[in-house]
Amino acid sequence: MSRPACVMLVAAEASGDALGAELARALRRRLGADKVRFVGVGGPRMAAEGVESPFDIGELSILGLFEGLLAYPKVVARAGEAAALAAREKPDIAVLIDSWGFTLRVTARLRRRDPALPLVKYVGPQVWASRPGRAKVLARAVDHLLAIHSFDPPYFEKEGLATTFVGNPSLARDFSDADGARFRASIGAAADDPILLMLPGSRPGEIERIMPPFEDAAAALLAARPRLRVVVPLAQSVAEQVKARLARWPHPAILVEGDAAKFDAMKAATVALACSGTVTTELALAGCPMVVGYRVGTITYRLLKALIRTPYITLLNIAAGMPVAPELIQKDCNGQALAETLARRLDDPALRARQIAEQNAALDKMGRGQADPSERAAEVIAGMLAARAGS
Repeated sequence: MSRPACVMLVAAEASGDALGAELARALRRRLGADKVRFVGVGGPRMAAEGVESPFDIGELSILGLFEGLLAYPKVVARAGEAAALAAREKPDIAVLIDSWGFTLRVTARLRRRDPALPLVKYVGPQVWASRPGRAKVLARAVDHLLAIHSFDPPYFEKEGLATTFVGNPSLARDFSDADGARFRASIGAAADDPILLMLPGSRPGEIERIMPPFEDAAAALLAARPRLRVVVPLAQSVAEQVKARLARWPHPAILVEGDAAKFDAMKAATVALACSGTVTTELALAGCPMVVGYRVGTITYRLLKALIRTPYITLLNIAAGMPVAPELIQKDCNGQALAETLARRLDDPALRARQIAEQNAALDKMGRGQADPSERAAEVIAGMLAARAGS
């Protein structure tokens, strides 16, 4: 291929933005910086790698049934913009990252525009947990799936979709340079001062629903523990929203920005209160015991209860087959219940140690120590580019 290969990357949420940026870096390493260029849709991390998104993906970070229905016209319009970008840039391959509803619509438009364009889905729907029919839908929509769970491939290969297990990016997070003592020194905390890490999510809807009970829990704990430090790492996608809430908070909170400081804070924390998601795996890797909280709209919750086939929502717990990290969901995700569950861990070093050991065992079951998933994903994509160039 005489000109640089053009790779289209499409992500619609903060986690996908991080995956896309890592994949772009891996492809540059594999193909050479002058041999590949990137176009597509993404957030600030992908923008730093040269992906100029035609719109802000923050408006696509949707939580809940009614929010999804209200946002549907916007989702359709943005999918059209992504397809129009492809028509202008004429990519050699397109990689659709996570975000099932949006990327599926983009995929359909790309397929209509150019039936020969190779389409790759990076992170498949969790059909082992709910809605198994999505495996067949995806098999009809794309040419290849890059799966992040070792148990994913059989579900999709059964439907005729070529699938490569690349590994869970969260398990590849490197904490070797993270330093809890350094973080404690930076905030003036003694070695035995309790630290509560509060991670309320990366979607605007999560902040609206989950932040209030998290704040109530922290306030209750602070009232009984004046030495407690509350630390809040900020996800870029909701940083201003969280700052605005905490500016009105009558209690002191230490705000943390950037991955390096976040990982230091995870190593330093006594216990964490976390929204369900990727961050729970990161906390486990850092050796931080956690309590998980989550809320969605009432009708959305009832629908999900009918659809989900696993007893847990946290990947650690699913891997372990037991509630290694306590999950307080929906009405149980309230300030009093969260505070009581956290207090037991703050006050009992033996309980924290047991939970850390159980989290480590779950990480081993999940495949901790595997190779960098972005490198394996880049290998697959590079092979598909080579095949297209040789055809």
